Amino acid sequence: MHEPVLCREVIELLRPGPGAVIVDGTLGLGGHAEQIVKCGSRVVGIEWDPDAASRAAERLGPGATVVRDSYANLPSILEKLGLSTVDGILLDLGVSSMQLDTASRGFSFRLEGPLDMRMSPQVPGTAADLLRDIGEG
Repeated sequence: MHEPVLCREVIELLRPGPGAVIVDGTLGLGGHAEQIVKCGSRVVGIEWDPDAASRAAERLGPGATVVRDSYANLPSILEKLGLSTVDGILLDLGVSSMQLDTASRGFSFRLEGPLDMRMSPQVPGTAADLLRDIGEG
């Protein structure tokens, strides 16, 4: 979870307010986005992880449009939503504690699980597949 002070600082830098459209390109569970929605802005939240996207959509309600995709596809996502400009973009890069604490995701060093390490099951190939394919060479 983010430090409350750091979250406040991030929100202050984005300057959300009524009528603003803010993209949270790494939505996660929606912590930052929730604060942005409370300021009256519309949030376009982009999240690859289907579990996190579902939880965030439930948390944020109608003040956010949750898109299950990668922020790498931001231009086409905005085009599909009919948005030619936005007022701010937030990217909080890294893995979340939810991903680290779920053994089946394959990110944890302390929990036994498959070597998966994908941010989304839509991504072809796991980390185990990659290591097998590249070999020791």
